[in-house]
Amino acid sequence: MADEHSTARALENSTDHGTGERPRETTMKLALIGFGQAGGKIVDEFLAYDSAIDNSFVEAAIAVNSATTDLRGLDHVPQENRVLIGQARVKGHGVGADNELGAAVTEADIDEIQGAIDRVPVHEIDAFLIVAGMGGGTGSGGAPVLARHLKRIHTEPVYGLGILPGTDEGGIYTLNAARSFKTLVDEVDNLLVFDNDAWRSAGESVGSGYDRINREIVERFGLLFAAGEVGQNDHVAESVVDSSEIINTLESGVSTIGYASETVESANDGLLSSFRSDTEFDEGTATNRMTSLVRKATLGRLTLPCDAASADRGLVVATGSPEHLNRKGVERGRQWLEDETGSMEIRGGDYPLPGRDDVGAIVLLSGVTAVPRIDQLQQVAIEAQETTETVRANAQEDFATLVDTGGELDALF
Repeated sequence: MADEHSTARALENSTDHGTGERPRETTMKLALIGFGQAGGKIVDEFLAYDSAIDNSFVEAAIAVNSATTDLRGLDHVPQENRVLIGQARVKGHGVGADNELGAAVTEADIDEIQGAIDRVPVHEIDAFLIVAGMGGGTGSGGAPVLARHLKRIHTEPVYGLGILPGTDEGGIYTLNAARSFKTLVDEVDNLLVFDNDAWRSAGESVGSGYDRINREIVERFGLLFAAGEVGQNDHVAESVVDSSEIINTLESGVSTIGYASETVESANDGLLSSFRSDTEFDEGTATNRMTSLVRKATLGRLTLPCDAASADRGLVVATGSPEHLNRKGVERGRQWLEDETGSMEIRGGDYPLPGRDDVGAIVLLSGVTAVPRIDQLQQVAIEAQETTETVRANAQEDFATLVDTGGELDALF
C-alpha cells in the first residue's frame, strides 16, 4: 500500500493539469513525531529548518513527552500538538530514564497520542517519522510502542530516527539504547540513525554539544527530505528525487547518511570568466567535483559509521548552486557508489539550491549491516542479560539458604 500511495502522488505531481507548466515540487511530506526530550527538541529544530528553507516537507509535527517542562521548552511545535503522557503515574515529572516505564505509560495513553495524530492530514503525507533519543526513558521505551500502533492503523510507511547516546553519557543510557534498538528496528519500516558518539567534539560542553549535534541532524536529514523540490525560480532539477525514490531506498533495516560540500566560485566572478569559455572543461570540472564529493560523503563521517560495502541500497543527491550541477556528475557519483557497495539498487538525482555558493552530495545508505556501534550495543545487551540472570540466580540461592537456615533455627527452639 505504501508504494501505491507514493506512486499515486508521483503521478499527480508529474501532471501539468492542462497548464503546460511543470509542478513546483514533489517534496516528501512527513508527519514528524518527537518522542521524549531529545525527540521533541529535534522536531522543533526541523520545523525551524523547514521554515528557513521555505520548503514544506514537514506536513505536521507532534511532540510527546512524560515531562511537562520538556514540552514547555519547545518553540515551534504548536501547543495543541504537545501531548503529555503518564500523568496518572509520574505526574508530569518524567520516567527517570526507565524505558520500561516509558513503554508502559505510552501503552496506557496511546489514545491521547492518537488524538493528536487524528488532526494530521494523513492523506497528504508520504510517511510518519518518529524521532527519539535511544538512551532516555520516554523516547526509547515509547517510540517502538507508537510505531507498532501506527503500522496497525495506517498504510503509510513508519520510519524512525534514533539518536544513540555517547558512551560517556552513562551506563544506563547505553543499556537503554541496547535494549530498545532492536525493538525499534523490528517495529519501523526503516531506522535512520545518528550516533552522538561519532559527533561529539572534545572539550565541548554538554549543552552546546547537543545544540550543534541537533543542527547537524536536521541539516543532513532535512536536505534529504527536502530534495524533491522540482524547481525554484526557474531552476529545474535535471533528475528529480521525489518521495518514491526515498521510500524505495528506505525499504527496511538500518540507514545512515553522509554529506560533503565544497565552496565554488560564482559564474559571474570576472577573475574566472576566461576559464569558463571552454564548456567541456567546465563540465569535466563539475563532474569530477561531484564524484569526489560523493566519495567524501560516503567514506567520511556518516551519521552512523559503518562499512559502506554492507549497504543493500543507496541514494545520491547532488545539491547546491544550479550552474555547478550536471547530470553526468550525478551519474558518475551514482556509478561509483554502485561499485563501492556492490548493489544494483543505487538511485541518484539533484536538488538545485539557487543563491548558494557551494555544491554538496548527500549519500543515503540503507540496509547497512557492518556497523561496529550496533555490535557494541548488542554486546552490552547480552552482558546485561547475563548479569541480570546471574543476580537473579544468586538472589534465589540466597533466599533458599535463608529459608533453610530459618528451618534449622526453628528446630533448635
